[in-house]
Amino acid sequence: MSERTVAAISTPYGEGGIAVIRISGDDAITIADKCFVSFSGKKLASLGGYSALYGKVFSNGIEIDDAVALVFLAPKSFTGENTVEISVHGGKIVARDALRAVLDCGAQLAENGEFTKRAFLNGKLDLASAESIMEIISAKNENALKISRAAKNGRVSKEIDKIISDLLELAASFSAYADYPDEEIEGLNFDNFSRLLSDIETKINRLLDNYDMGKVVRNGIDCCIVGKPNVGKSTLMNLLCGSDRSIVTEIAGTTRDVIESTVNFDGLTLNLSDTAGIHDTDDIVEKAGVERTLDRLSTAQLVLAVFDLSRPFDDDDIDLINSLGQNAVIILNKNDLEAIADIKIFENKKTVSISAKESIGTKELFCAINDIVKTDKLSPDDAVLISERQRDCAKRAFDSISEAKNALEIGMTLDAIGVCVDDCLSALLELTGKRVTNEVTDEVFRRFCVGK
Repeated sequence: MSERTVAAISTPYGEGGIAVIRISGDDAITIADKCFVSFSGKKLASLGGYSALYGKVFSNGIEIDDAVALVFLAPKSFTGENTVEISVHGGKIVARDALRAVLDCGAQLAENGEFTKRAFLNGKLDLASAESIMEIISAKNENALKISRAAKNGRVSKEIDKIISDLLELAASFSAYADYPDEEIEGLNFDNFSRLLSDIETKINRLLDNYDMGKVVRNGIDCCIVGKPNVGKSTLMNLLCGSDRSIVTEIAGTTRDVIESTVNFDGLTLNLSDTAGIHDTDDIVEKAGVERTLDRLSTAQLVLAVFDLSRPFDDDDIDLINSLGQNAVIILNKNDLEAIADIKIFENKKTVSISAKESIGTKELFCAINDIVKTDKLSPDDAVLISERQRDCAKRAFDSISEAKNALEIGMTLDAIGVCVDDCLSALLELTGKRVTNEVTDEVFRRFCVGK
C-alpha cells in the first residue's frame, strides 16, 4: 500500500444532489474522524466495514455541512485500502470546503486516476479492466456502455489469459520436443505446432478486428450528408436528429456551411455533418461551402449521398456518383413523388429509397448504415480492446506470432521460433498489466480524471 493517504472529490464538480469526498489510505479513518462528528457520538474507527454514520463535517470548529460517512476496511474496498467516503450536499462551495477540511486534517490531494491506480497496484483489478472505467464514464450510447462494462468485468482479460495459456502450452511443447526429439509423443510434431500457431494468430487477429468496430461504437462514426442543392439533405438531417437542426426551404443553396449534430440510433452514434450542395457556381460564398463539403467527403467514415428521384440526373449527380467509395449509402429521396430519375446507374451500389419529408424508409436506411459500419456483428459480450495502448500490445503480439508461424514454415529451429513466442507472450502480459513498466502504468492513469 502507498504511504500517502489521499483524498479528492469523486463526483462531478458542480450543482447536484450530493458530492462525495473519497479518502483512501492507511490513515483514511483517522483523518476522517478529525473532521467528521457523528450525531450519535460514535467514531468511524469503531465501525466495521460497509458501515455508515450520519453527522456533520467541520473545519477548524466551523460547521460545513450535514454529511454521511461510509467506511470500507482494507482489503474489501475499491482501492484495497481503508477508505472513507463522505457525502455532503452537492454544490461547488460545499464540496470544496469539505475537501479542504479533509486535506487540513492530513490527507493529500489525489492525482489523476490515483484511486484506480491503487486498485490496480493492490490487485483489485488488472490494467485492462482499469482502463475500462473511464470508458464507462464517457460512454456515448448503450452499446458503448455494454462493451466497457464487459471489459471492466474482465472479458478482455479472460480472452487474453486463454491465449497466454495456449502460448505457455506451445512453449512447453517446444521444450518437450527439444528434450525428446526421437520419441513419438502425441501432439509433439510440426503439424500440431503449426495448427497451434495458426489458432493463436486467429484469436489475436479477432481482437484487433473487434477493436476497430468497438472504436466506432465508442466514439461514433463521422457521417457526411452530401448531394446537390435541394435534394433533401437538410430534411434528412432533421429526420435523423428528430428536430429542426438544419434550415429547410424550397430555395436551392439554403445550406452554405457545414451544420453538425450527434445522434444515437440502435446503439450507434453518428457524428452528422449536413453540407452545402455540390454544384458548379460562381457565387463566392456558395463556392466556399462546396469546397468545405468536398473536404468532409474526403475524410468521412460514412457518406450518405442524397439524390432526388423526382428529377433526371445531371452532370453534377454523375460526378458525385463517380466520387463515392465503398463507405457510401446511396439515398434515393422523395419516393413519395413520381420517380423520373434513371436508377440503373446505381447497380452494385448500396441504395435505399426514402422520403425524408414523409419519414418513409428510415428503418431500411438504418439497416444499410449498419451493413457498412458492420457494428451489428459486434456483440457487447465480445472481448473488445478499448485503448490504443491495448491495440498496440495486441498488434505486437500478432506480429510476433505471425513471425513464429513463418519461421516454422521455412524450417527455422525451435529456439528461434520460441523467441517469437516469448515476444508474443510479453506483449500480452503487458496488455493485462502482469508485466508492465512504471512508465506505462503512470501514463495510463494520467489520462483519468481526478477523483477516479
